[in-house]
Amino acid sequence: MSATMMKAVRQHAFGGPDVLLYEDAPVPQLQAGEVLVRVHAVGVNPPDWYLRDGYKMLPPAWRPTVTFPLILGSDIAGVIAAVAADVHGFAVGDAVFGMVKFPSTGASAAYAEYVAAPASDLAIKPANIDHIHAAAVPMAGLTAWQYLIELGHDVQNPFQPMPHRPVALAAGKTVLVNGAAGGVGHMAVQLAKWQGARVIAVASGKHTAFLRDLGADDVIDYTQTPAEDVARDVDVVLDTLTGPTSARFLRTLKRGGMMSPVFLGFDGADEAAARAITVSMTQVRSNGAQLAQLATLLENGTIKVAIDSTFLLADAGTAHARAAQGHIQGKIVLRVA
Repeated sequence: MSATMMKAVRQHAFGGPDVLLYEDAPVPQLQAGEVLVRVHAVGVNPPDWYLRDGYKMLPPAWRPTVTFPLILGSDIAGVIAAVAADVHGFAVGDAVFGMVKFPSTGASAAYAEYVAAPASDLAIKPANIDHIHAAAVPMAGLTAWQYLIELGHDVQNPFQPMPHRPVALAAGKTVLVNGAAGGVGHMAVQLAKWQGARVIAVASGKHTAFLRDLGADDVIDYTQTPAEDVARDVDVVLDTLTGPTSARFLRTLKRGGMMSPVFLGFDGADEAAARAITVSMTQVRSNGAQLAQLATLLENGTIKVAIDSTFLLADAGTAHARAAQGHIQGKIVLRVA
C-alpha cells in the first residue's frame, strides 16, 4: 500500500454478498475534529447488509440515495495514526474503538484499513480485551445502552411523537429481551442485570448456558414455547429481532409498562393504548462518552462481549453470508490484516 492508497471492501452496485469487493481505495483525508485510525478489526452489523442490498425492506420513498463506490460499516477498533490539529484528548498510538458517523449513509466507511473518525465518536479501547472483541462492542453496546440506560442525544425519532426515555431499571423491575443471544441482546441482558433488574432472555435452547452465564434469570426457548404464552408482569420488553410481530409481547407486560421494538413495523398501537403501555423506539447514535462508560464495565468484568465468528476483511462477503444464516451468538467481526 502506498501512502495515499489502502485496501478496502467496496461495492459498485446494490446486491447480495457477492457485490462486496476487496480492492484499492484512497486513504481518507482528515477533517477538523477527526483522527485517522489504522483499523485492526471491524464489527459487522445489520445496517451493513441493509445498505448493501439497497434497503429493500423499506418503501421506495424511504430508501436513501447513495454514491458508488460505497464502503460499508461503522464499528471499528484500531490504533490512531494521525490527529487533526484541533483534536485534544487523543494522540497517535492510542488504541481506540468506536461507532463512526452513525447514522449516515456510507459516510462511516469502516470496511477499510484506515478510517477517518470524529474524535467524539471514539473511546480508548479497554486494556483487557483485544481489537476483535473491542470492534464487536460499539453498535450493539450503544443500542442496548440508549434503549435501556441513557439516550444520550436529543434527536427526535421521526416515527413517534415523543422522545425515547429509558425506564429506570432497579431491583424489582423485570426486563424481557427477545433475541437475547444476538449482538444487541446479549449486551442488553448484561446491562439490565447491572442495573439490578430481573432478566428474562428469549432465544433458541442452544443458547441457554450462554445466557445463564451472562446473568439471565430465566431463559425461554422460543422453539419450544412462545414467550408471550408464559412470561407475565414484565416492566420492559426489548425486542431486538422484530417490529411487525413485536405486538405479541404486549400480553407479557404489566399495565403501564414499556414495549421497545428495535425495528420498524409495530402494529399493536390500539392494544398498547388500551393497556396504558408505552411503545417507544430510538435510533442509536455515535457517542464516545457512552462508549467510555461501556469500556469501564468491560475492564472491570461487569459485562463481556461474545464473538460468533471472525473473517478476514477480504472475506466480508462470506461474513455477510454467515449473518444471513441467523442464530448468531454474539457478534461477527472482520479482521484487518
